[in-house]
Amino acid sequence: MKTRILAMLLGLMSMGPSFAAPVVPIAYDMSNGTAATFSFWDDLYSGSGCRTCSGALLSGGLGDLSNGVAATSSWNVTPAPYVGWSDFNPTIAYHFGQTVTINSVTFSVDNPGSGLFGPSSVVIGAQTFPVTLPSTSGPFQFTVSGLGFVGSDLNLTINRTGGWLFVSEISFASAVPELGMGELLAAGLALILGVTARARRSPAALAN
Repeated sequence: MKTRILAMLLGLMSMGPSFAAPVVPIAYDMSNGTAATFSFWDDLYSGSGCRTCSGALLSGGLGDLSNGVAATSSWNVTPAPYVGWSDFNPTIAYHFGQTVTINSVTFSVDNPGSGLFGPSSVVIGAQTFPVTLPSTSGPFQFTVSGLGFVGSDLNLTINRTGGWLFVSEISFASAVPELGMGELLAAGLALILGVTARARRSPAALAN
């Protein structure tokens, strides 16, 4: 019995905590992407507005930027996952339908090279965060953490370095508190008491 309890305690104390949980929007509003050699519109958008019109106002739906698909190739290889803007910095208004806590936002973008550019900075709420582009071209992700945002609506603006901006996915996460040592010990004590109580009520224990 002692060996079993010790094993349970060690297992409890070695459990890795979850640091983040996804926060899923119910809709986002924005100006549609732009067309050139390829059409970088939000083809999957489910709300109102013209999905095949450059710069058209889209509202009340979800689409390419929230379908869980982050591009793994550049815009000229797999254009479909991307929404692209060539002549303005897009502002995207996300709606969550209830009060949520958001600690981090992850952006999946392309760093095209060849005279095209990735983002220079992002504005989340009222805070501006610079973006450091990788030295090599191609799709990459960057995460802005430590936001502590609480609310039901959040505006994001992605600022272009110059020329085109290509985005394939934007996701949100809420911090999950890590269990402290006191909480772990309390949980362990409750576990010991429960195991001991069950052992005392077992037929073998009653026979003794």
